[in-house]
Amino acid sequence: MMSIHSIFVGRPKRISDRTGTWESSIFREAVFGPIELSRQGLAGDQVADRVYHGRPSQAVCVHPIEHYEYWNDEFKLVEADQQLGPGTVGENWTIEGGSESTVCVGDTYLVGSTEVQVSGPRGPCWKQERKLKLAGFVKRTIETLRTGFYLQVLRVGTVCAGDTWHLKSRPNPWLTVQEVNVCYYRVPVRETMQRILDTPELAEGWKKMFAKKLDLKSTATLE
Repeated sequence: MMSIHSIFVGRPKRISDRTGTWESSIFREAVFGPIELSRQGLAGDQVADRVYHGRPSQAVCVHPIEHYEYWNDEFKLVEADQQLGPGTVGENWTIEGGSESTVCVGDTYLVGSTEVQVSGPRGPCWKQERKLKLAGFVKRTIETLRTGFYLQVLRVGTVCAGDTWHLKSRPNPWLTVQEVNVCYYRVPVRETMQRILDTPELAEGWKKMFAKKLDLKSTATLE
């Protein structure tokens, strides 16, 4: 059974490094104890980039804890002060017992006193790589499909680390988050893309991306 391993919130922060100055909320900090979850996200959590983040379909960013072991092996991070762990890639919830291959778009879960719905994969961001200082991290995230995913909030309430996820409904058992990633990044089969595009629970941002990919594929076919 899936559960929340840990919870993180953050606020926009300006960072200066050898490549310049940038702003992000990716440096999130752990929350201990119950915390309110609204339709906009966790209490105290803010996003820096309103163009690509902050939509209701992105209220909660989720990353499986199992991925961290993979990343540490992949990038040979053996020293304790090098290793990646919960919260490192900027997620709100680190979960255990589930992943992109086990949750489906449209799944609704009862978590704490809230109800949440899976809206689609997280899109890998350059800020993850810049924070981690790991060249190729975004590329490997896409290649391995270890993206994490987003939730929208259907019922507000409180959540706490340790809360279990209770599946309430699964309207699209064929459409795992991993399947969305596979179809977008690896095997863009037209019929599958159209079926994904027609899934009402999929985030609008992903629908626009698939619609664009379908248009490009149609143009290529005509040519």
